[in-house]
Amino acid sequence: MTPGLQKMWISFAGMGFMFISLLFIYVSRYKLKGIWKGLAAVIAYTCMLLAGFIIFVVVVSGPTG
Repeated sequence: MTPGLQKMWISFAGMGFMFISLLFIYVSRYKLKGIWKGLAAVIAYTCMLLAGFIIFVVVVSGPTG
């Protein structure tokens, strides 16, 4: 697998984490109560930070050549 293709799949993983965090934030704000609300929010923001880090690394690593 070429380095460019690897970066593509890694960026897809980052976008997937963003989508998961979006779902968890929605669920934690509007559907859950109590401790479950806090737990879902922690999972959501952890996924968002991980996605941001992945996208940052992919962008900063520059083009493949």
